[in-house]
Amino acid sequence: MPKANPNPATTTSSKAERTDKTEQDKPLFQQPVGIRAVATYLPENRLQAEEIAEKADLPVFVVKEKLGIHTLAVPGDSKGDHPVAMGVAAAKRALQKAELEPSQIDLILYVGEEYKEYPVWTAATEIQQQLQAVNAWGFDVAMRCGTSVMAMNVAKSLMLTDSRIKTVLLAGGYRNGDLIDFHNTRTRFMYNLACGGGACILQRNHTENVLLETEIISDGRFSRDVIVKNGGSLHPSDRMTLDVTDPEGMKQRLEEVSMDNFLKVVRTSLERSGYKEEQLDYLAILHMKRSAHDYVLKELGLREDQAIYLSDIGHVGQFDQWISLERAIHQNKLADGSILSMVSAGIGYAWAANTIRWGREA
Repeated sequence: MPKANPNPATTTSSKAERTDKTEQDKPLFQQPVGIRAVATYLPENRLQAEEIAEKADLPVFVVKEKLGIHTLAVPGDSKGDHPVAMGVAAAKRALQKAELEPSQIDLILYVGEEYKEYPVWTAATEIQQQLQAVNAWGFDVAMRCGTSVMAMNVAKSLMLTDSRIKTVLLAGGYRNGDLIDFHNTRTRFMYNLACGGGACILQRNHTENVLLETEIISDGRFSRDVIVKNGGSLHPSDRMTLDVTDPEGMKQRLEEVSMDNFLKVVRTSLERSGYKEEQLDYLAILHMKRSAHDYVLKELGLREDQAIYLSDIGHVGQFDQWISLERAIHQNKLADGSILSMVSAGIGYAWAANTIRWGREA
């Protein structure tokens, strides 16, 4: 494997410039879309496993070993730890990494949660205003914890059908941990919900870190299994917590399809991108219980070091994949030509995965 590039997303060269010119000659729908930069934001506050165990009346070893939580990223008192604010912070870092000005952004997609600073609010335009991205327009997208993977595909599709869109910023924040009641045992599998934000810049004719094919599965049988019962038009209220309406039924149905769908979206995305399963070098996977994480790696034939288990921060919703990717870059786990997949699952229920050829083509 070639030596890893310490910062492949921002490398330029005369060869790369010549390649870009060649790519620009292709029809719009054939031009590559690459990741220009990825950045994340995590609050400084941490909730320790021992504190979670006390709140949830669980043994500490269950929190650490079963749920896979050593520490949990939680918001502090700062206004900067709110969802859209965290998305703005991550976006500023991504722009700096990409060496781009806000005026160069053509489109902004808010990929954070609907639970944010204000309800019934277009967060993408707030990000536009905060960044002074004067040439952009924006909208919000949502597929729960699968949003970022799905939205990358949406952004790519728009770039390949509209010549005016060349550079897209995806950004947002997540603090659904606010909606968890540790006394509600029905939501135990969501005790890992954490806090943070992320941003990704995609660019047409960027020939490095190329986004290939995406596969998505949704299953409407789960649409009302995990909900916030109060606060909508059916049950207006100020009290909002996540709940599971049919825990036993949901568990049975998930056991029938969840792991299979995880594997299916990864394998199908790889196949549609022209790669075999054994060519996968790295998996950017969301935080889940340790046994499920290990099972996915084993089924895909991956070693433990070909993924990063986020036990020190928990599940930061739709941003786990970008956090994992950012850490993989810092730890030199990727080289030119490395094949990686981002895989996610969101309540509702949906599973999504994409395939990315990292760095320059080997």
